[in-house]
Amino acid sequence: MHAVEEHAPRLGVAALCIAFALARATFYRRRSPKPASSRAPSPRALSAVERQAVLDTLHEPRFVDLAPAEVHATLLDEGTYLCSERTMYRVLESNQEVRERRDQRRHPAYVKPELLATAPNQLWSWDITKLLGPTKWTYFYLYVILDVFSRYVVGWMVADGESAVLAKRLIDETCRRQNIAPGQLTIHADRGSSMISKPVAFLLADLGVTKTHSRPHVSDDNPYSEAHFKTLKYRPDFPERFGCIEDSRSHCGDFFPWYNIEHHHSGLGMLTPHDVHYGLAAARREQRASVLAAAHLAHPERFPHGVPTPAPLPTAVWINKPSASTTLPGDQPATPMSVDGGLPVVNSSASSPSGKGRAVPDDVGTEEVRV
Repeated sequence: MHAVEEHAPRLGVAALCIAFALARATFYRRRSPKPASSRAPSPRALSAVERQAVLDTLHEPRFVDLAPAEVHATLLDEGTYLCSERTMYRVLESNQEVRERRDQRRHPAYVKPELLATAPNQLWSWDITKLLGPTKWTYFYLYVILDVFSRYVVGWMVADGESAVLAKRLIDETCRRQNIAPGQLTIHADRGSSMISKPVAFLLADLGVTKTHSRPHVSDDNPYSEAHFKTLKYRPDFPERFGCIEDSRSHCGDFFPWYNIEHHHSGLGMLTPHDVHYGLAAARREQRASVLAAAHLAHPERFPHGVPTPAPLPTAVWINKPSASTTLPGDQPATPMSVDGGLPVVNSSASSPSGKGRAVPDDVGTEEVRV
């Protein structure tokens, strides 16, 4: 601006503005600024005394936590009119007081759970789903505990209702049959009433089991249980309704052995949860590799990319994997459970010691044992 002003008589304003990439309108506007307009106050405006009276009224103890609309209505009922509701907002804004005035509960900031499993019986996920009963508004409740690493259902139960006492019995029996040592296991669940109940919390504390919960209204924080329930309910033989609770137990009694022992899971390299949970995954993969190598040897022209290899074994499973890479260190069969006459009944598979490469009994089956 000063350079244009200085050389304008000799070089011209237009040429200088082009050279300095300055709009001529901007140069002339800044050269002769318009005087500030002296706008007369509105005759409808409140006086300083009246504005202070409005502010003092809003600061009264009975009004300090109320919205201006409530204050305005209350004053009208009392036969008083100070100003409009909008003017109350203007007065508050001029004093930097336009914010939430009501005394409200502040919810805590829930942290996203970030959980890692590198072996079976390190991280379990459990949830409860409803099964439609014979008539409208009747349900049976299916409790399922799932090992996140192996996707093995280590415990299940069908009951007439959702109960913290039954959930406690299911968790207690499942931990006992899986030989869970204190400090070994983390159990993750959503924030249902049974999940956050005191009986369950006290039991987990006694067992030395760490508990975590999903954030409110975030189903993605418990993805493995949700995916398992979808597998259950999208099966072609899953009925629209169950005639009685015995029907639901019979159906689950057929489904869970299939899911654990026969179902090849895409998240496990097409291995079964049984293989991964029992430590048989490496041997199963070697067997598949031998079959593929023999197929390649017989017809190498059919494999342009060389000897095919089976899908890799699972090494780590996350619930909400962190965005930045994190390096962390890194046993028995299932314990399906049902309810008989109101009392939990465990359908217990044969047990085996925890650890990789553990032996699996030939008579893997189920038997009912009362808790």
